[in-house]
Amino acid sequence: MKKGIGMMNQVNSTEKVDKFIIPSGALKVLNVLKASDFEAWLVGGCVRDHLMGLPPKDFDVATNATADRVIASFEGFRVIETGLKHGTVTVLSDGIPVEVTTYRVDGEYSDGRHPDSVEFTSDIRDDLSRRDFTVNAMAYSPEKGYLDYFGGRDDLINQIIRCVGDPDRRFGEDALRILRALRFASRLGFEIEPATAQAIHRCRGLLAKIAVERITQELFGLLCGSHAGDVMRQFSDVIEQIIPPIGKTFGFEQHNPHHDFDVWEHTLRVVDAAPPDRIMRLAALLHDIGKPDCFSMDSNGIGHFYGHAARSREMAEGIFDQYIRTDNRTKERVLFLVERHDEKILPDRRFIRRRLSKYGEEATRQLFALSRADLAGQAQSLAGEILSVLDEAEKILDELVGESLCLTLRDLAINGGDLMAMGIPKGPEIGRILNALLAEVCEETLCNSSDALRKRAAALAGL
Repeated sequence: MKKGIGMMNQVNSTEKVDKFIIPSGALKVLNVLKASDFEAWLVGGCVRDHLMGLPPKDFDVATNATADRVIASFEGFRVIETGLKHGTVTVLSDGIPVEVTTYRVDGEYSDGRHPDSVEFTSDIRDDLSRRDFTVNAMAYSPEKGYLDYFGGRDDLINQIIRCVGDPDRRFGEDALRILRALRFASRLGFEIEPATAQAIHRCRGLLAKIAVERITQELFGLLCGSHAGDVMRQFSDVIEQIIPPIGKTFGFEQHNPHHDFDVWEHTLRVVDAAPPDRIMRLAALLHDIGKPDCFSMDSNGIGHFYGHAARSREMAEGIFDQYIRTDNRTKERVLFLVERHDEKILPDRRFIRRRLSKYGEEATRQLFALSRADLAGQAQSLAGEILSVLDEAEKILDELVGESLCLTLRDLAINGGDLMAMGIPKGPEIGRILNALLAEVCEETLCNSSDALRKRAAALAGL
């Protein structure tokens, strides 16, 4: 991959760096601890992001002060006892939460996720040595500069994800680190160094210990990265570990002139081509998962996948039930896109207006976007004509949206009350006539005016 983002400041571990702009809230926390004669270092992601030229998001502080002394030092601040067992409190300072943790060494991880116990230490090196990856195991102090005991700066420069110490031990402590490594690689375009990569393959079974909710969160981060396809291609066994049904697509040849790639490779290319949001990327990942179950070959040796969209939707629903946890809106929209991804799109005004009326603008645009991404994973020699059709259809869609057309029952110039005033009895007949009127308006065979709608409604009701 080797396509990391941002410029990295190359500094010595003891060099003072004035360009690290620390928010006043985090700076106050550092200063209060130092004024109380304690050590205080920014650690983890904020240091990594700064070195990459990215704006840091969360600010975490490591200190040799025990939690009770941290609390005593911040009299007048709001302090939340986030995790006293692990030496962590959160200080609210100038409107931002700053997590402050005592230097510690973790004990055994019997649940494969959290340490059973921790031992506090006075040496920050001990604390940094327990962290997951070298790029996350650096510290920074405005007075002392950087601490980098494990080569994190060099790994940032070389765009490498590497475990701190023994990778099997790191993943054995917390298997979620496997997906974190993949997420970082996908988001940053970094390579996972060989020993760490080999350990990921060996340890993938440990992910069975991790809650589905946590896996889902990391999966979304991986999917939405700009290098998702590369990472999933290299670690397809990990993806199968967390979504077992997807393994059927690996190496499944399509035997069709429209497809140069097997189902899995096609899927990866569609994922990369889809807009980088969780709904679109997940729909891309699952859109053809039902193809292996629907394969048939005709007498000419051409492969077909009749009914694969419906089967993919069925399998995707089962995946949501067992392997992915998300809000209902995300689930239902992904299932909608998977089920309808193979629908033919026509560059026809009435066709697209019907789609807008039936699906709404957002869902219609998402279907178009998924269709465009789907073409990126097909034989390019045959995709060009379909792509031009899609271009024209999207142009028509933009024009229709700009016209503020009648697309729903609420947009009709009459309503149920108007129909009842005409003598049409309250009940199902009202809904039937309103829907019939809307359909004719969307077909552009009926004008959306009160007079025209009343006249047509009277005819439909037999008045």
